[in-house]
Amino acid sequence: MARGHQKAQSQEKNKLRQAAAKKSGHNANQQKKAAMKALTFQCPICRGMMPDPKTYKQHYENKHPKEELPEELKDI
Repeated sequence: MARGHQKAQSQEKNKLRQAAAKKSGHNANQQKKAAMKALTFQCPICRGMMPDPKTYKQHYENKHPKEELPEELKDI
């Protein structure tokens, strides 16, 4: 009988957790959209997204060393 009681407690706890998350406005979809907004630079070769020019340059140098560096990254 302990298992049934434990399962019911777990389900109740989960319901409360979900209700609290809903009330606070926490939404995984909103988080994903916000994260994608922060990724503003896109590699033309592999379509990888980077948040800033420094990371973009490091990506280009490490992942595409044989390719010529784009003009916008040469002076960074």
